[in-house]
Amino acid sequence: MPLAIGGENRAPSRAVQGTTAAAALTALGIVFGDLGTSPLYTLQTVVQIVGVKLTPQAALGILSLILWSLLITISVKYCLFVMPADNHGEGGILALMSLTGAKWSGRGRLLVAMGLFGAALIYGDGIITPAISVLSALEGLDVATNVFKPHIVPMAVAILLGLFAIQPRGTAQIARISGPVMLVWFIVIAALGLGGIALHPGVLAAADPRYAIGFLAGGGWGGFALLGGVFLAITGGEALYADMGHIGRNPIRTTWYGVVLPALVLNYAGQTALLFEHPAMDGNPFFRLAPVWAIFPLVVLASVATVIASQAIITGSFSLTRQAMQLGWFPGLRIRQTSADEYGQIYVPFVNWTMMLVTVALTIRFGSSVRLAAAYGTAVSTTMVLTTGLLYTVMRVQWSWSARLALLTTGVFFVVDLAFFAANLLKVTEGGWIPLTLGLILFVIMTTWRSGIDAVHDKLATMTVPPEEFLKRLQEDKITRVPGTAVFLTRITDGMPPLMVEHLAQIGALHQALIALTVKFGDAPRVRSPDRLTVVRVFDGFWRVTVRYGFIEVPDLPAELRTAEELTCHVNLDRVVYFAAHDEVVHGRTAGALSWWRLRLFAFLLRNSVRASDLFNLPASNLVELGRQIEV
Repeated sequence: MPLAIGGENRAPSRAVQGTTAAAALTALGIVFGDLGTSPLYTLQTVVQIVGVKLTPQAALGILSLILWSLLITISVKYCLFVMPADNHGEGGILALMSLTGAKWSGRGRLLVAMGLFGAALIYGDGIITPAISVLSALEGLDVATNVFKPHIVPMAVAILLGLFAIQPRGTAQIARISGPVMLVWFIVIAALGLGGIALHPGVLAAADPRYAIGFLAGGGWGGFALLGGVFLAITGGEALYADMGHIGRNPIRTTWYGVVLPALVLNYAGQTALLFEHPAMDGNPFFRLAPVWAIFPLVVLASVATVIASQAIITGSFSLTRQAMQLGWFPGLRIRQTSADEYGQIYVPFVNWTMMLVTVALTIRFGSSVRLAAAYGTAVSTTMVLTTGLLYTVMRVQWSWSARLALLTTGVFFVVDLAFFAANLLKVTEGGWIPLTLGLILFVIMTTWRSGIDAVHDKLATMTVPPEEFLKRLQEDKITRVPGTAVFLTRITDGMPPLMVEHLAQIGALHQALIALTVKFGDAPRVRSPDRLTVVRVFDGFWRVTVRYGFIEVPDLPAELRTAEELTCHVNLDRVVYFAAHDEVVHGRTAGALSWWRLRLFAFLLRNSVRASDLFNLPASNLVELGRQIEV
């Protein structure tokens, strides 16, 4: 049997689109900001960890570790193995989790927990990346003059505040310039690296992996601890996979192998060559590569590049939030589309301002990129370990690989991932606890929300009435029917919606046309138009309509109802009223599915989640919310 990587039997998607110049330029601007700006702080952090003069042998060992980390983790693991594990073109750890087929209520709970925790940790990366990137860019000014030293942190805070402040207006302008700017950036860092290599061409010997192995073998505990700094070179690896749905895997791969990897290798080699010349160098070796006259222009270019990298992280956090919401793992938040043309350009106010507060606080608290590096890496290294674990399951379940082959392949990645993970754990007390704590809090919120929603659904299922019984009551009690159409939003797909039953009990009348409307979000990113609607006529004047969306689609229920009206559901939508429940959960008389503290947390999340009118584009003037208490 031929070896298969990815889903051969699935329909072609954007993941396999060809590489064009425009797609490659877009990839540079969206995907590679984090990886591309890592030379600003990686070697500087490593040198600070070493704390003494670097011997040529040690410098070659460190450079070899960086080069082989880029090759094994990015070039092989993500580009060749993780990216083919796409969910109909979409990437990211949530998409990978869905490919495993695991369910929260089944034996696959551990796999689901791995995916959720990995997704939660991405927010931890998102709050640190803007801070460390902008600080490291501005610190280049110290190479030219000490005049700006007291003002680096205030300048960084000002840039970050401006970055988060423009999010409500959309990011079209940044998106238009991001590709060309990042292309210039990679050309410049490659040129700087070539200038450094010219000083000591022998630095290229670091391509021999024996230097990396020898450094780790002879460095003892100090060499192992140094891996935490080396890891900074690959922290943007998850972005390649997460952003695949916007661009496609082929443009990302082509741009990585053809532009980004060569530029990074040349720059890291050039910085190392400079350390050969000045082993006790003071200051950032990245900016030391540049001539004095070029420092200020380089700082400006680096600042713009880090803003672009930060923008990609912020946008990715918005997209991840929407995916988690629509998969049922996060309470409803207000989301606004900032572009009529680009689906991925959305704005989530709560996420934006929360990230801003935490990012600015970290910038002020740590005050420099070197100190902030202590908090960086723990979240991403954990996510990478979890990604490898999920990849093994996908290899077995989706690609039908043997256990031996899947274990042999992922085993290599596990060795590298676990080494970086363990090294980053050494930084927990120095600040690494911050992203881990944030990730844990978000994980608790997501699992509590899902457990609470499931408990509410189970409770509502016991409150349903069979359609025959309901129809009999309508006829025997001669219930008054008023003109118009009533649409009841419900999660129940069998029996009469409890909200409709309660409304009848309170009002004693119903509209002439009744629709029980259920919205379902699937594990796929998008749903084909023919599969979107299911309309069932239960009895005369009552229809059950199910609308299906992918986890990245924006719901528009009025539009779907107009489609249903044109097909089989012959109702008058000119006089329509939407009914939604405003639920409040309370302790039941018996032990419930949630402990007391999780029930309180779920109740708080439920009270503050966004209303149906915002989630489903329902007109507020035609929406009626009915309050009710549910015991769970």
